[in-house]
Parts: sequence; C-alpha cells; structure tokens
Amino acid sequence: MLYLVPTPIGNLEDMTFRAIRTLKESDIILAEDTRTSSTLLKHYDIQHKTVYAHHQHNEHKALPEIIRLLKEGKRISMISDAGTPGISDPGFLLIREAIRENIDIECLPGATAFVPALILSGLANDKFCFEGFLPVKKGRQTRLKELAEEKRTIIFYESPHRVVKTLSDFMEYFGANRQVSVSRELTKLYEETRRGTLEELKSHFENTTVKGEFVICVEGKK
Repeated sequence: MLYLVPTPIGNLEDMTFRAIRTLKESDIILAEDTRTSSTLLKHYDIQHKTVYAHHQHNEHKALPEIIRLLKEGKRISMISDAGTPGISDPGFLLIREAIRENIDIECLPGATAFVPALILSGLANDKFCFEGFLPVKKGRQTRLKELAEEKRTIIFYESPHRVVKTLSDFMEYFGANRQVSVSRELTKLYEETRRGTLEELKSHFENTTVKGEFVICVEGKK
C-alpha cells in the first residue's frame, strides 16, 4: 500500500492524528528532503523508521525499486517538505506507476498552501485555477498571454527572490490595476497577507526584504 501523507506547511500542530498514525505504521517513509523531514518525524517520535530521499533528481531512478517493495507488501508513506505530495512537489511519477501496477493508494487529507491563501485573498473562490510555479524562462511569456484572458482567480507559487519579477510580469500582461493578494509564511509566526493592485504590491515588495515561500492569488479578467 502506498500512502500519500500531507505534512504541515509551517506550524507542526497542523499534523493530523491519522497522518501521525500512518507514518508510525509504515515500513518505509519517502521524504523529499530527509533533513527537513527529520524535524517533523522527531517531533512526533517517528524517527526510528527507514527513511529514503525521494525527490525530482532521483525519482525516475528510484521508481522500479519502490514499486518492487510495494508489490512485496511493504507499507510505504510519501511525504514532501511541506503540504501534500504531488502538488508542486514530487509524487506524480510514483502515483502514476502505482496505478499502472494496480497497487492500492490512499491519499490522506491535509495541509496545502494554496487553499488558505485563496480564502484569505478575498477574491472570488467559487471558481479558480491553480498554476503552481510558472516556467522561469522557456514558455513563460506564452503562458502569461494565455492566462491574461482567464476569468477565474489564478493561484501561483513563487520564491522570495523572484516575487518582484513575477509581479512585474503580471503587470505587463494583466494590467497594473488587476487586484492581487500575496501570502507568505502561512501558518508560521510571521504569516502575512497583503492585498491591493499589482502596482501597489510590486512597489511594496521592491522596498521590503522578505523570506519564505509565496502564494500569489490574482483576480480573473473581468
């Protein structure tokens, strides 16, 4: 059995009872970064499990061995550094192959960053589209041109060193007056959500030193 186990996006108290039990009952835990996950596992006294690194740089190579272990009846749980595996994190390749091999899969409900960011944005949330991280170079302009016509609220993930560049690109393709909400450090001590026009938020972050992962919610075209 393969278990997909969401982990907190910041606050360790957001771990569910079911997620803790599943990890404790697992034979093997696949972690995006074993160093990052060790803090969580130690906090819940799960540090005596076999933990393998499973990330974008080794997931293709590791796939056959993991499938073999699953077929032998091993209980394997997959976690990412934060949030739900497969959502802008490793997981898709393993899930797809497990389905092809008729291996049972359970996906536990739990934390993911874009849901609280969308709710906090104050933008329309009855219909939305999730884009995750935009291409850094190739395909970026083409995708932005397509999204300029999107009428639903659009959700993006972004890193702190690219947030100003991304807001500038949004101004160019969506217009400076398009409403936007930017959340960072969700569930953590310095959680912050700022709302306004693209021009206003670009100006703010140009003059502010910030850390943490960002979730950007952009108003759809009217």
